[in-house]
Amino acid sequence: MEKDASDADPSRQRNGFVGVLYGEFTDTLNDRVRYSVSLTESALTIQRISLSPARTKIIFNLTDCVGCRAYRGPDSSDVGAYFTAYFYPFKRRWMSTGVTRQRVEQCFRVALVQDPLANLQEAERWAHAIRDASLLQAPRRDGVVYTELRRPCRTMILVNPNSGRGQALQLFTCHIQAMLTEASVPYELVITEHQNHAREVVRKADLSQWDALVIMSGDGLLFEVINGLMEREDWQEAIQTPLGILPGGSGNALAASVHHYSQSPPAWNEELLLSCGFMLCKGLVGSMDLVSIHLASRQHLFSFLSLAWGFVADVDIESEKYRHVGAIRFLMGTLVRLATLRVYQGRLAYLPVKETPKPPKGSIKANHPPSTPQHPSLCSSLPCRLIPNTSPKQSSHHNCIGTNSNHNTITNSSGSAIDNKRSETQRDTKTAHLVDSLLPGLDQPVPESWTVVKEEDFVLVLAIYQSHLAEDLWTVPGAMADDGVIHLFYVTAGISRPALLRLFLAMEKGAHLACGCPYLVYEKVRALRLEPISPQGMITVDGEMVEYGPVQAQIHPGLARLICG
Repeated sequence: MEKDASDADPSRQRNGFVGVLYGEFTDTLNDRVRYSVSLTESALTIQRISLSPARTKIIFNLTDCVGCRAYRGPDSSDVGAYFTAYFYPFKRRWMSTGVTRQRVEQCFRVALVQDPLANLQEAERWAHAIRDASLLQAPRRDGVVYTELRRPCRTMILVNPNSGRGQALQLFTCHIQAMLTEASVPYELVITEHQNHAREVVRKADLSQWDALVIMSGDGLLFEVINGLMEREDWQEAIQTPLGILPGGSGNALAASVHHYSQSPPAWNEELLLSCGFMLCKGLVGSMDLVSIHLASRQHLFSFLSLAWGFVADVDIESEKYRHVGAIRFLMGTLVRLATLRVYQGRLAYLPVKETPKPPKGSIKANHPPSTPQHPSLCSSLPCRLIPNTSPKQSSHHNCIGTNSNHNTITNSSGSAIDNKRSETQRDTKTAHLVDSLLPGLDQPVPESWTVVKEEDFVLVLAIYQSHLAEDLWTVPGAMADDGVIHLFYVTAGISRPALLRLFLAMEKGAHLACGCPYLVYEKVRALRLEPISPQGMITVDGEMVEYGPVQAQIHPGLARLICG
């Protein structure tokens, strides 16, 4: 008895779709070589048709596919049409151990009939099916909530041609441009011409015309973009614009962090760029915490990466003179600064993640104010002179500090609950202001729930909210972009130069916390305050130098959106 058509074996449906799309096509260079091609919801399987019983089968996971296109050949007399699928699977490196994403394309010639239009329609049907299936197979991590970029994703790409070794534009042209074409991502390239150019562009841009803002540079350009978005009157909507990062600078900390969050094997240089380009093409979007930073001059900044004082800030700024050598500038700067290691005097306080933590050794609880203090409450003995803001517009939009909030529990991407006070907004006639409800005024003592560090002699203070401080510095192995935590490190005076060097060498593999260094302290906090006493020094925010003086910061969980994997 004959089978009903509805019971047909999907694998035998030539150029048809019954659960599995199946077709037979020829090689693009040799018509005598034929392939059977089948498409399922998760894979594209290719097998050469031959009389040999041992036929080689190749399976491509659609998770690794960024796009597929159909087209006519260059020869007008050729009745055939073509479709090419683009994959970036993990493959072994040629010259070293490990695996990395590498580009693979699979091209087929469709010549079922003598009608060129019919062949092109068949090629387009396959290209459309592969694209649709690959979109459903984006590489999602368990327990992480994603949204997706709209298709087609209208993308503004901002490139700093002077970042790193001055090769960002060349790297874009050589590695990213073709990938975006393969993924059918329309974009407009904006080449920055001066400092804060990107900030001005996004502050004035009609963001309804863009689905994503992507930065091809180091971390400094993203710092400009985020602060430009937060300076807009519609900042609450603007900061929801998905942000992407393509490494083109020296440090590339966020790019390294995003790659790490995707649970991919370690990658550097062009391999890291290819990984970030792949994630951009796949179009998954997650949340990213931002940190609100207040300076003594009433300037209000927003940070996505770090706040540093002491050794780390010194190396970051002083190594600028070695920018032409690329990422190795930081190693050179580290060695130079180790030769003349500095100690800075200052006061540090923080609000731990837990409401009632046991104070670490060498710390005391801040009193508000104490009658007979063991140690002066922060700001009680150091006057904080408030200098008028040189940017009145910026101050009026963002300098809103409150002390009351609703108490809520926020769950991070790893599933653990973080007790956090939600960011508040305060209305005026123009816009809503983000309120840092955990921060008192810089001229006020810190609340009783804060911990004041007893030591006042520091080699470095680093607050970081991503996993990496640079491509090769895995600073917080357990960090996530949306964990709602400021990871606070500080190193006190007394550490030797060799011990400090060992810490940074161990940080390359994320092993510095296992070194047992008694001078290194690590705390998870929600807010912090730093008051330098030393008259000279440097403070950096996301690697950019800011005014030297008292500074305080608070985390805002999930305030921004990040293209990730």
